[in-house]
Amino acid sequence: MKKYIGAFLMMFVAVAMSAQAQSQDFERKYNLLVSKGGLAGVGVETLLENWEKADSLNETMLAARFDYYFTKAQSSDVLKKTSSKYLGMDPILTIKDSLGTDICYFQVSVFDDELYGEALRAVDKAIAAYPKKLEFRFMKANAYVAYEKESPDMALVSLLALADEVASSNGGWEYEGAVIDPSFFPEAIQEYCYTFFNIGTPSSYEAFKVLSEKMMKLYPDNIEFLNNIGSYHLSVKKDYKSALKCYAKVLKSRPDDYIAIRNASLAARRMGNVKQEIKYLELLAQYGTEKDRMLANARLDSLKK
Repeated sequence: MKKYIGAFLMMFVAVAMSAQAQSQDFERKYNLLVSKGGLAGVGVETLLENWEKADSLNETMLAARFDYYFTKAQSSDVLKKTSSKYLGMDPILTIKDSLGTDICYFQVSVFDDELYGEALRAVDKAIAAYPKKLEFRFMKANAYVAYEKESPDMALVSLLALADEVASSNGGWEYEGAVIDPSFFPEAIQEYCYTFFNIGTPSSYEAFKVLSEKMMKLYPDNIEFLNNIGSYHLSVKKDYKSALKCYAKVLKSRPDDYIAIRNASLAARRMGNVKQEIKYLELLAQYGTEKDRMLANARLDSLKK
């Protein structure tokens, strides 16, 4: 009996090694094709189909399938706007019309819905196979952000669900082959908060606020998200009193927080609250950059006269 078990194990190991060798060969050929023709170049789809038949759960292959369809789904278009920013981007060209108004041209990606759907199916398969690998979760969120543009609704839903999943789990989450440390996930989500804020539309600002509030609830010690909420009140709602409350809470935990100090001084100034402005300007003169200190001291001199 032991003899048969041993023979079976040896055969299993040999098959596994053969599959690994095949995948390495496919990966080498894939990298060569991509280097010559790009992620959706000639021959890539056929190679991926054959690779999937040989090793259907290979991580690199699954990521490559998403990249193929997501890239192939996109084409470029140029939009004409009168605003100087669109989706956080600078224009590729600005000209004046007959009335002297600046007309800005922005290059954007438009999507073929069928191919975009294939990309989502590809990444869903990767997530099902490797549910704790964050790179696949982020691929899907990034795809939503790119597709939805002004209104990142599905991106927000995806990230909120992921935040709950990560916070309620017992760890074991990975990114690019390494188990993440406790700071990694909040920092990664903060990048999405920045993205939502920079898009600069009512829907994206709301997504910025909702995601920041969710993360503040799940990670109360991470005050970067409280700064975000303050920035929402300051820049979007123009509710300077609420903004000051957020920044005061941040500074109670971290008295030298530069963002909170700078924004609190700005909020106090816009409120016309000289006493509060002086308070935060004095902190800015203490903890700010050389330029901040110079400007803060000049402003303090004018306020105290």
